[in-house]
Amino acid sequence: MSNTDVPAINIGISEQDRTAIAQGLSRLLADTFTLYLTTHNFHWNVKGPHFNSLHAMFMEQYTELWNAVDPVAERIRSLGAAAPGSYAQFGKLTTLPDVPDTPPSAMEMVRILVKGHEGVARTARELFPLADKANDEPTADLLTQRLTVHEQTAWMLRSILEG
Repeated sequence: MSNTDVPAINIGISEQDRTAIAQGLSRLLADTFTLYLTTHNFHWNVKGPHFNSLHAMFMEQYTELWNAVDPVAERIRSLGAAAPGSYAQFGKLTTLPDVPDTPPSAMEMVRILVKGHEGVARTARELFPLADKANDEPTADLLTQRLTVHEQTAWMLRSILEG
């Protein structure tokens, strides 16, 4: 079967909007993966009097982030674009800083993760106007789900710092 036998994508969203939404979702995917990697790193390297609680919490958070990358990547594919999947691509697309070379203190880890979750929330929120304009409800639903997780996680982490 040749490429000429494959029907063009016709889901009610223009090619221009599908491309732009996929680009925004690619940034969300890169941010999510970067935050996943940072959180997993902190799970491995946390130490101090809050080790047990932070180690367990970071595992819960990195597991949630890991489970989030697939739906984002699959939405990109549903829109007809290739999902980024390399460190090089993620490095170019992410808005988040890489994890520090030297593991920070436990509370600095929490502070970094607050900023990371808020950064991913901003990336997701920036895409809403385009998804709304294109009547792309599946993307809007995905963004809403991600915003809920990232805003709630940022609040919970911030509460540790306020204690």
